[in-house]
Amino acid sequence: MTIAADASILNPVTLFMEADFVVKGIMVGLAVASVWSWAVIIDKAFRFATLNGQATAFENAVGSGRSLEEIAAQAGPNPSHPLPRMLVIALSDWRETRTRGPLNEAQANMLMARIDRALDSLIAREGQKVENGLGVLSVVATSSPFIGLFGTVWGIMNAFGNIAAAGNTNLTTVAPAIAEALFATAIGLAAAIPAYIAYNKFSIDAGKFTGRLESFADDLQAAVARRLGAAPAAEARREI
Repeated sequence: MTIAADASILNPVTLFMEADFVVKGIMVGLAVASVWSWAVIIDKAFRFATLNGQATAFENAVGSGRSLEEIAAQAGPNPSHPLPRMLVIALSDWRETRTRGPLNEAQANMLMARIDRALDSLIAREGQKVENGLGVLSVVATSSPFIGLFGTVWGIMNAFGNIAAAGNTNLTTVAPAIAEALFATAIGLAAAIPAYIAYNKFSIDAGKFTGRLESFADDLQAAVARRLGAAPAAEARREI
């Protein structure tokens, strides 16, 4: 094999241009899938960094000793981040119920159940949002190697057909055709490996973020329960 022939085998452009049209289509499809998965990866990386950064800042504000009403007022009536939105929902239900006067035990239980349902619904919606795009990574990670392998098998079949027609089994004749076929598998693996790693990482991140929301929901319900317990005691002191 000459140096020029050896260099052409390692040239991706040459491998693509000399490949069969079916193999070319597979290569283009895998390249598009790789670009798509990288777009999802970059978007998810920034999104999780932003969500977790804002969640940490909000949790620090809650733990600073300031009143929940003050923190909710600072967040606004319709905050974009789920944690302050959960606080706004809980305090809104609390204020609405308290304006109707003292609560008996049944009304207090109804308030806690209503807050619990509202927070669970919000957590479910936010969990779906943070998981958007992971399906793309899953499909690319699982299907790309097999699609690339199909391109390799197709290319090798054509290569053997051309070799048989030419009647020449010299390595110089065989190697370029085999390299073109194997290049499809290489592209499939290049698309699948980052998608597989990112899918697993972001799935874990999504689970952790959902758990963070659930923990804050538990803390909110505990805070409302403490207020419900303190309200009757305050009313009893006023009567005395």
